[in-house]
Amino acid sequence: MSDKNTRNHAKIKPEPKKTSIDKFLFFNISVRVIQALFLVMMAFIILLTALGLGIGMGYFAFLVEDTKVPTKVELQQDLGDITQTSKLLYADGTPIADIRSDLRRTNVPSNQISPWLKKAIVATEDEYFYKHHGVVPKAVLRALLSEAIGGAGGGGSTLTQQLVKQQILSSETTFKRKANEILLALEVEKNFSKDEIITMYLNVSPFGRNNQGQNIAGVQEAALGIFGKNANDLTLPQAAFIAGLPQSPIIYSPYTNDGQLKKDFTYGLKRKDIVLFSMYRNHDITKKEYEAAKNYDLTKDFLPPQQAENTAHGYLYDEVMTQTIDLFINKLATDDGLTNSQLDDPDIYNEYAQTAQEKLANGGYTVQTTIDANVYQAMQEAVSDYGYMLDIQTGDPVEVGNVLMENQTGKILGFVGGRDYQTNQFNHAFDAKRQAGSAIKPVLVYGPAIDLGLIGSESRVSDYATTWKNGTDAGKEIVNATNKGSNTFQTVREALSWSNNIPAYNIYQDIIQQTGDSSFVYTNYLAKMNYPASNNWQYESAPLGVTTVTALTQTNGFQTLANRGVYQQGYMIESIKSAKGETIYQHTANPVRVYSEAAATIMNDLMRSVLKDQITTSYKSNLASLNAQLANFDWVGKTGSTNDWADSWLIVSTPSITISSWSGYEDNRATNSNAGKRTSLYLANLVNRIYQVKPTVFGNGETFSLADSVQKEKVAKFTGQKNQGTVKLNNAEITNFGEETTSLWAKNGPVDTTFKFGIGGTDANYTDYWKKFSSTKKTEDKEEKDKKTENQEQKNQEN
Repeated sequence: MSDKNTRNHAKIKPEPKKTSIDKFLFFNISVRVIQALFLVMMAFIILLTALGLGIGMGYFAFLVEDTKVPTKVELQQDLGDITQTSKLLYADGTPIADIRSDLRRTNVPSNQISPWLKKAIVATEDEYFYKHHGVVPKAVLRALLSEAIGGAGGGGSTLTQQLVKQQILSSETTFKRKANEILLALEVEKNFSKDEIITMYLNVSPFGRNNQGQNIAGVQEAALGIFGKNANDLTLPQAAFIAGLPQSPIIYSPYTNDGQLKKDFTYGLKRKDIVLFSMYRNHDITKKEYEAAKNYDLTKDFLPPQQAENTAHGYLYDEVMTQTIDLFINKLATDDGLTNSQLDDPDIYNEYAQTAQEKLANGGYTVQTTIDANVYQAMQEAVSDYGYMLDIQTGDPVEVGNVLMENQTGKILGFVGGRDYQTNQFNHAFDAKRQAGSAIKPVLVYGPAIDLGLIGSESRVSDYATTWKNGTDAGKEIVNATNKGSNTFQTVREALSWSNNIPAYNIYQDIIQQTGDSSFVYTNYLAKMNYPASNNWQYESAPLGVTTVTALTQTNGFQTLANRGVYQQGYMIESIKSAKGETIYQHTANPVRVYSEAAATIMNDLMRSVLKDQITTSYKSNLASLNAQLANFDWVGKTGSTNDWADSWLIVSTPSITISSWSGYEDNRATNSNAGKRTSLYLANLVNRIYQVKPTVFGNGETFSLADSVQKEKVAKFTGQKNQGTVKLNNAEITNFGEETTSLWAKNGPVDTTFKFGIGGTDANYTDYWKKFSSTKKTEDKEEKDKKTENQEQKNQEN
């Protein structure tokens, strides 16, 4: 070997061999490093967990800091007391009635509930019921996590939590409500045994409908109403079916809302099978029992439909309940953070409606109304005694609806829902939507035109024959009630008193032309008074009252005019208070200026002429024959009728109140031309009967006065414009237009007289009218000349 190779070889040193001790030391060090890292990681996790728990506990404490922990007695009342009666009261605090419950519920003790039911509910709804202390932490976390990431959020509630939510809390899904649910569930578990909790749950939970169509809650009513037996006598398949109902009572129920058996029981029977499988899985039943119960034909056990007992209270009870439930629904939905659009969903609305009904029926609430007990009773006696006056000599009874409203507040003091509640429960005062006829003219036509300064009280409007311009009736003649036009220019006052359609048509068209908006009147006037939205308001025929409205709506429209142009929405519910005296709802006034004070008071002056002239109604004479003092009150009002007198309207006001009357057949059958006379006679008797029990309601001595801002302008009677200007007629110039009168204007005022001085009409119409002026002028000149001659002859004789 060369030296070179030797040197290279000398540089390479062999690696020392690792001994077992070295390997052990390396392994030991690695393990210690891993252990140290693990301990650091665990300490970090524990620190984060502790921090998270601290934050969580702090947040939980924040959410429930305002929650008063109830005592056992309070919990017992909230969870199990279902007998608190809610009451409806008149304005003076006297009772109308206790709120009856459509919900049938009967408490039974634990020993009267089948063990099958208890096992079925636990196996299906809360399999760890006998192990937890009110909540299952991992289930709560799972549910909250699901909510946080936008999942279904279900599965986190124990039976105890469900009981708390049903009886104490709302159904909202906020963290605050969930925190309170957990807190109260823990308190329930501390104060009651498991058997007491499940018994309360089974006594209060909803179970759909029975064979009479009634809402049922509690297993006793469910057993009686579905299978015709007590809760402790149920078989296994029957118990499983009932136990499955609370998840979706209406869907799984075998009955419809009128008590008829559904055509398809699939959903309820599938739910029953799920309950049975849960019981089998939970070792509550054997496989043999499971199979036998699953294969059993349960449909043969369902009770046949049965007619429910009629426990009706009357129009007042029904209407107060309807309005109260609506208020309650809105409150519950608002408390739960729902928007109006969400509440428009029928399923959501119905769920809240059912909750509202249950709470009202069993929550010990007091509902105070605005109804005057004496006035309401007098109105019911009046329709019973005088309703026949509305009838045609032969035929069915004509129906009627009346509303009496306080002008300054909108309080509904009384109403008539119909002739006889026992034979017809439909409320014709609040629910019947009928064409308004000419009764719409004050609020739709004349009021807005005066408010806009387009007309004064003595302005002239064409009542010459004319035709419809648009739509399917284009080219057809517009007719008044008694003619196709009087072929003259009527004053506004005359046109309203005669209730002629052609002048109303011309004024309405002028409003549209001047504003450039066919929906102007609805948007700026009627919508503010809660008249129904409809395309009909834009049609040519709108002034004839083709849009359907209720008696309540019309009463409120005339209330606005009587209240000097300020709308106060009519209402019947003053307040709702809980059993503990807490105010759940209190009516608050929300006045809305619709017409200027000047326009409203001018309209009242015009409607005073309607009743005084007695062209379309004999109301004042009818009233005078009954009560001269009452007839001398300052009454204003308007009539209305529709084709073939299918609807007859009369709405009248004093400065204090407005009362409406609609009458007609429900199927829109024709009556006859005496409908207006019958309505006048009936309403006069109704008003007089009210006066007998409460004369102060009409405001004796009060009068409608014109607003200080009303412009009282001198105008020529013949033109309704100023008695100045120049009109050329037959090569002659007219500068004096005859006798003058005072015209009332809200603004703008009259202008100088011109050839076309009025609203509507063609050139030919004006030429014809001016000929009448020439003829009238010649007659007046001749009369004046004859008078001068007579005076001169008399002087000559004296000399």
